[in-house]
Amino acid sequence: MQHPRNRNTSTQNALLPHACYALRPEGVGGWCPSEDALHSGSISTSSAVLIHQKTRGKEEKYGRCLRLERRRSIGEMGDQKESLRKITHTLAMKNEEISNFTCTLKQNLDNLETNSNSVQVDLESEFTALHSVLDEMKENMVTRIKQEKASRTYELQSQLSACSKALESSEELLELANQTLCSSETDGFNQAAKDIKDSVTMAPAFRLSLKAKASDNMSHLMVDFSQERGVLQGLKFLPVPATPEIQVSECQVCDNTVCVVWTLPEPDTKIDHFILEHRRTNHEGPPRIREDYPWMVVEGIKELEHTLIGLRFDTRYLTFRVRACNKAVAGEFSELVTLETHAFNFKLDSGSCHQNLKVEDLSVEWDSCGGKIQDIRKEKTRTNSPMHSPARSALMSPKRVPTARPGRDRFTAESYTVLADTMIDAGQHYWEVRFDKESKAFAVGVALRSLGRFDQLGKSSASWCIHLNNWLQQSLTAKHNNKARTLDCAIPNRVGVYVNYDEGVLSFYNSKTKQLMHTFKTKFQQPVIPAFMVWNGSFSVLTGMQVPSLVQSGQRKNSGTSSSNASLT
Repeated sequence: MQHPRNRNTSTQNALLPHACYALRPEGVGGWCPSEDALHSGSISTSSAVLIHQKTRGKEEKYGRCLRLERRRSIGEMGDQKESLRKITHTLAMKNEEISNFTCTLKQNLDNLETNSNSVQVDLESEFTALHSVLDEMKENMVTRIKQEKASRTYELQSQLSACSKALESSEELLELANQTLCSSETDGFNQAAKDIKDSVTMAPAFRLSLKAKASDNMSHLMVDFSQERGVLQGLKFLPVPATPEIQVSECQVCDNTVCVVWTLPEPDTKIDHFILEHRRTNHEGPPRIREDYPWMVVEGIKELEHTLIGLRFDTRYLTFRVRACNKAVAGEFSELVTLETHAFNFKLDSGSCHQNLKVEDLSVEWDSCGGKIQDIRKEKTRTNSPMHSPARSALMSPKRVPTARPGRDRFTAESYTVLADTMIDAGQHYWEVRFDKESKAFAVGVALRSLGRFDQLGKSSASWCIHLNNWLQQSLTAKHNNKARTLDCAIPNRVGVYVNYDEGVLSFYNSKTKQLMHTFKTKFQQPVIPAFMVWNGSFSVLTGMQVPSLVQSGQRKNSGTSSSNASLT
């Protein structure tokens, strides 16, 4: 049987929503037991906890909904902002584009005004010059007519004056003869008649030529400008020159020189000059949107060919184009023509060179402090760990020293050597090196990849070189496998190195005169690398060079008489 108090409690619980719950402030949500209901005992503590838990769950759910709603609103707002930002950016870009185009149009208008005035001034100048030529020609022709007229007038007037005098003399003789005939006196008649006969015989009338000395015809000085008038009436503005065509079959590439030849569809006397442009490239096909090298321009070419000399072929190809220009306008460029440029290119391996050699691109300079500076830097970064202890360093093998380039240790000790970064395993190659003749020591040649880091050039079987020694006594020798031969030739400022890998030929030349200094003849068992050595001096290398024609012809002549490395002592 239920206790009366419990029955009252159940009855009161039915009225909880009205009596025991208090509305939370707006924005919090949910109902909670009122403090009066708890203190009065109208609701039990367990019921209050349960109600509180339910209310708290509703509050958390409501809070989550609010947060989700807020996040969704913030997300939508962010999306709207991003969309607005994008369209604003697009509009700003469009405005900038229109603004730039407006500036371009204004500049075009200004240029149009300037160019129109310029061509009008040129046109007036040309017509003024044409009028001047016509006026000068007219003046010369009028002067000639006047001179011809004056000359003929003088001749005819002189002849007319002589005729007048002869006529007067004849009339006087006629009158004297008539008087003599009419005279009846016989005395002196015979003498008078004789005198009259003599006078008539000597009269000027019988010595005169009755043919005019000058003609009155002036037709030889008449002109007919109908053809010239037709030419003048056919005057037009200068046409755009025709597009030239490069004749690939006639172009020549040799000795780092390129001769480019082109033709025109038809002769054009209006062409003033040609413009030739060339660009280095490593791509044989059509030009790419972005090329690595710019166009080089040669202007003012008067002939249908041009020769470029002293080029460095550091790319696989050279691309050419040409266009014709008259006094006013330039024509279209010709079709691109790509010529292959065979040459040997390499760089110096600064990662494996001796520490005392300062390498910058293709130039090398001796630096006596190079190794010390690096040792100081290493000393500053040295730690106290066992790895860097002096005892451990002393026990480490030289080949275990960390290398700047994988597979190649840095040269050290007295091997002041630097190698190229490109190996030769086939074909013919040529490069040159310019060195300081005051260097204490210098060497150039080739070496195998297996050349030791302590090996000096020419002192092992892995290298061949010519060696300049300025220490104590100057000498120039060819070295291989620790054997040397003194070379009886002048020391040049620049040495050319020729390698024919397939034939096992290594030759050294005076690069200026192409005089052969020495030739090694061997059989390369492995790829070789250009090698250099300098002590207390400097040198620079020239790559991208083709084998000179003189060197090739000299090699053919000396193929049976070249010296052998086996004879070095």
